[in-house]
Amino acid sequence: MRDLEYSYLKTRIKQLTGVDLDNYRERQMRRRLTSFISRTSAPSVVAYCRMVESDRTMLEDLRSFLTIKVSEFFRDPLPFEQLKTEILPQLLMDKTRLSIWSTGCSVGGEPYSIAIILDKLTPYAKHRIVATDIDVISLQKSRAGGPYRSNEVRNVPTQLLREYFDVFDDSYHVKEKIRQKVDFKKHDLLRDPYEGGFDLIVCRNVTIYFTEEAKVRLNQQFCQSLSPGGILFVGGTEAIARARELGLTTLGHCFYRKQPVDTLRTLPVDEERAVKAMNVRR
Repeated sequence: MRDLEYSYLKTRIKQLTGVDLDNYRERQMRRRLTSFISRTSAPSVVAYCRMVESDRTMLEDLRSFLTIKVSEFFRDPLPFEQLKTEILPQLLMDKTRLSIWSTGCSVGGEPYSIAIILDKLTPYAKHRIVATDIDVISLQKSRAGGPYRSNEVRNVPTQLLREYFDVFDDSYHVKEKIRQKVDFKKHDLLRDPYEGGFDLIVCRNVTIYFTEEAKVRLNQQFCQSLSPGGILFVGGTEAIARARELGLTTLGHCFYRKQPVDTLRTLPVDEERAVKAMNVRR
């Protein structure tokens, strides 16, 4: 795809879908879009955009392609084991009711996994779990609790499958008692405002195609949305560079903790000013 074609395509995609490709790594996104468009009947980029403009199915296919659809229950078992045995129990020592945000939740495997863990840890508590995604089609499946294929639940222990899922024709559906624990909403991480006061924010395998500038902006906003002492849970390949400058302390491979207010007294003067400034912007 030539430079002028990609520039035109970026403009039309933003107009048609609201997705700003300037926030994505150009080389990877250009390669992916070249392959994607080549699988259609469009003879050129301009012709493809005209087809998308008049064909709602093609528009939804494009929108779906631009959002990453990797979602499994308990994806990457080791971090989820740490979440279950260390992170959530620590948070529950300070609060009986947690506020959790699962971003880029795709078809719901991640927030439902968290809801299942919390149902085991605190079966009678009413936690707040908000799950968001930019793709309305994915959100429809999330709210319905399925259906999920066997590969999407392959990391769910057999006992939990029996307790929290119904099986119909080799497909799995989350039971109502877990579905009602998660509030699914449409949200664009790159455009929409962020809520605050979260004890846990989960953003895993969402930013892998984002530019470094976009990642920094998102991590700053996540930090502002966390309560003091709150946890940010990221993907295994999404380590946060210079996390301490954001007021975050590393808690293992995928977890970062926002420094509690009390730690400000022990920070050097320049770091204390940075953290105070961040709190003011909240």
